[in-house]
This record gives sequence, C-alpha cells and structure tokens, in this order.
Amino acid sequence: MIDLTGAESDPRLFDIMSTMRAMRRIKPDPVPEDLVERLVQAATWGPSGGNMQRFEYVVVTDRDVMARLAPLWKRCVDAYLATTGAVAPEGMDTAAYSRMVAAIEYQRDHFADTPVLFIPCYQFPAPRVTEEGYVASAQALGPAATQRMMDTQERFMALAEGSCVYPGVQNLLLAARGLGLAANITIWHLMLEEEWKQALGIPEDMRTFAALPVGWPMGNFGPVRRRPVSEVVHRDRW
Repeated sequence: MIDLTGAESDPRLFDIMSTMRAMRRIKPDPVPEDLVERLVQAATWGPSGGNMQRFEYVVVTDRDVMARLAPLWKRCVDAYLATTGAVAPEGMDTAAYSRMVAAIEYQRDHFADTPVLFIPCYQFPAPRVTEEGYVASAQALGPAATQRMMDTQERFMALAEGSCVYPGVQNLLLAARGLGLAANITIWHLMLEEEWKQALGIPEDMRTFAALPVGWPMGNFGPVRRRPVSEVVHRDRW
C-alpha cells in the first residue's frame, strides 16, 4: 500500500478512487436533477482528443423507458454470464466471484428500478486531411509503418473514439462516488447495440460506448482490490 500521507494533492480524491467499487445494488429512489446535471458536467470536463468534444450523453430517468430497456439488459447479462462471466477471473477466489455474480443478477432483476442510466455516445468526424498531408504522413512514418497503419486502421479509429469519450466516463464515475452515488460501468449493451439504439432513438451512425446505471447505494463503499503497483510497473522498458 502506497502511503499518501502528506501528499500535496487533495487526499479526498485518493480516498474516492480507492473506494470506488462497482456498486450494483442501488435503491429505486430518484436522483435529483441537479445531481444528474452535475454528473454530466463532470463528464464534459474530461479530456477529448483534439478538443473536438463530439461526445453526447443519453440520460434515462423515465420509468417507462427504463422498463422497456430492462429486457434488453437481462438478455445481455444472461449472455455474459453464460460465456465470459461463467468462470471467475484468474486470481479471484470463488466466494468473492459468487458475491459479484449475485450483485450482477440482483441488478439484472431490478434494472427497471434503476433511477438514472447514462449512455455515452461519440461520433468521430470525417478526417480533414489533404492529399499532400497523406503523402507527408507516409514519409514521416516510412513504408512499413504506413502499411501497418493501414492494416490496423479500424482498431486505431476505435481507440481514437474511445480515448475521446472514456476519460469523461471516468470523470462521471468519480463524481458519482464523490456525491455518494453508486455506479458501475459495462459495455454489455453492445451485444444488442442496435436494439438499444432503436429503443432510445440514437442515430444509426452514432456509436455508444457504455451503459452506466447510477443511484443511491444499498450497501457501503469499500476499498477496491487491485494488484499492487510493484506487479504492474515496467520501469523504462518491459
């Protein structure tokens, strides 16, 4: 455990990050509109590639809309638990994983009672690069790297979009924790993204990047369990 005593940064921020567990058991009580707006405001403060700020947030609080989304959420959760979620991650004991699955199932079965749901969206603009710019880029990278760039363009664009929207999502999660709200992030909805977009009227060419249920917690915030820094750092080279 790293000792942050005496750190110049606000220790409250570190407390928030170190206790920001995924909280799936939430009360049906509504979240005040001013807090909902504060969460979106925090999200907009996140870095955005090229300062393009092309992010959009669908915010669901209507009970009828949430009820229509609940069956979609259930199908996605069931698909996850039948595949990737069928086995505990390496290093996680069976009892802890069983508790996590129980929380996932609880949220699945009570999704219609979710007070507020955020769907962050992003639409990367068409590139504005001249032919001369492409030539200069190829010269800077060299033939081999230029070919690799072309071969991995789909992945590059996906990462470019994600890098523009996920910092804002993390801001939203931090803000929720700071306000005492429970939240968790998933991308399970992507298994049925077209159905979600139709249900929410999201344009076909707009990409969605997460689904974040938010509300007042039933339980208590607690410390996250993560690998120690010494196990994840590679100094100066791998």
